[in-house]
Amino acid sequence: MDADRRLVDAALRRLLPPRGSVPVTVRRAMVYSLFPGGKRLRPILAVQACRVVGGRPEEVLPAAAAIEMIHTYSLVHDDLPALDNDDLRRGRASSHRIFGEAMAILAGDALLTHAFEILSGHPATARQANRRLRAIAVLAGAAGVQGMIAGQVMDLEAEGRPFTYAKLQRIHRGKTGALISAALQIGGILGGGDETQVRALRSYGDGIGLAFQVVDDILDQEGSPEGLGKSIGKDRRDRKATFPALLGVPASRRRAARAAARAVAALRSFGRRGTPLTELARFIVERGH
Repeated sequence: MDADRRLVDAALRRLLPPRGSVPVTVRRAMVYSLFPGGKRLRPILAVQACRVVGGRPEEVLPAAAAIEMIHTYSLVHDDLPALDNDDLRRGRASSHRIFGEAMAILAGDALLTHAFEILSGHPATARQANRRLRAIAVLAGAAGVQGMIAGQVMDLEAEGRPFTYAKLQRIHRGKTGALISAALQIGGILGGGDETQVRALRSYGDGIGLAFQVVDDILDQEGSPEGLGKSIGKDRRDRKATFPALLGVPASRRRAARAAARAVAALRSFGRRGTPLTELARFIVERGH
């Protein structure tokens, strides 16, 4: 993960708008939100998915950077007072606390749109054009009103209201799982994977997306701001729909472990090449212990 994180960070720096090409303040806000980054889980998953189908990291790194920009935009906007109203992100003050709400909104918008500019031009060869189009479609769907936005809307509307396990799954399949699954599919597509391989990666993504969110819910109750880099206890304060609120912590841990096991089972056809993704699934679950 450390080696891939360095590759992703280098790609992000290379693909940001050059100094002098855009207004200084918005670029500063974009850079502030991107660096230093968090786990870089989503772009690392894209790189690993590319490798598992036999592709080279350079084929997917621009897309991996684009995925991280979209994830970061979602965090910048989530932290705004109108949404989750959080002053801490990645271990320091949220973007709107430093640059003001208006500039944070614009920086998030800039990250989102720049991500698609990157993806539309990389890989640059005509031979890869069809793969680029497929990747753009997957990413737009995951980030849009049927994916991440839908999850965020349902999450807001569920605050303080009764909810079922099925409702909870729908919220987090959109809010968290959609972009994780998309990262894996895009890695497979740009690495030259066939339809069967991309479907297997999507199934793996669905499983670890659920496991990641369950563990995140647990850590909001039991983690620390130092360890997570963000405020804790907000879910309970805001009466959010979470797995521990519905099932309790021990049962939630079991759900996370089962979801990760389903994810790993989807990798069976890759053999030993799937080992790094298996290890990432284990890492996601062990965060909650």
